[in-house]
Amino acid sequence: MVKIVHVSGKRKTAIARATVKKGSGVVRVNKKLIDIIQPELAKLKLMEPLVVAADAVQKVNIDVSVVGGGVMGQAEAARTAIARGLVGWDSKLKKKFLEYDRTLLAGDPRRKEPKKTGGRGARKRRQKSYR
Repeated sequence: MVKIVHVSGKRKTAIARATVKKGSGVVRVNKKLIDIIQPELAKLKLMEPLVVAADAVQKVNIDVSVVGGGVMGQAEAARTAIARGLVGWDSKLKKKFLEYDRTLLAGDPRRKEPKKTGGRGARKRRQKSYR
């Protein structure tokens, strides 16, 4: 029987789904190798769980598909999915990830506040003039 781990990660409106299976350490995000992802800041976010896990990554292939949100939201959702997938593969990594950064495994519950009437956004209002 082949071991395959399916997990997901979310950030704002971005949703990432990751598949972890036995392999040679290849990580792809939306069918692109992680090394060629732009911008550089998003790539560094994606690399964090791989750096923390170190040797465990060399034994698995990770495929991530991300939809929705912006560039950084997608990167953080994929980062969470990768970390959860590695924990699903090797549960010894959980303690390591939690010590490094809790948001690798636990999602960030913050969401956009809804727009209200009388203004352009959630808090901004139109100016009043009394003259």
